[in-house]
Amino acid sequence: MSPEALPPDPFAGDPDDPALRMDALDTDAMSDGDEDGGPLTESDRSEILADLADLAVYQALLSGRGVRGVVVDCADCGEQHFHEWSLLRASLQQLLDEGQMRPHEPAYDPDPAHYVTWEYCRGYADATLSDD
Repeated sequence: MSPEALPPDPFAGDPDDPALRMDALDTDAMSDGDEDGGPLTESDRSEILADLADLAVYQALLSGRGVRGVVVDCADCGEQHFHEWSLLRASLQQLLDEGQMRPHEPAYDPDPAHYVTWEYCRGYADATLSDD
């Protein structure tokens, strides 16, 4: 996926970009032997590729039913994050290509009724595509 297909960086060229402070923290953490931010392992790459393949199936099955994407319960802030199909795909592709995801703008005033969990997607796909 080309960088042009990704959402624009809202802080591009801004010297007060909050991500610059995060980059400095990541560099400090890596120098202390922390594994976060390092290159992806083959296992990590395989998992991301599997997630991208699953995402394509989930979108194909659910978008026609009015589902716009996936909701994730964030352990860091305790809130739900709503990811539209295309944003989630771009984020996973960026993780695969660059080893990290850029911060992105949250969905504006999402209707929770239009988003489902990853587990729901998996269960729906399993039930829909089973041979039984």
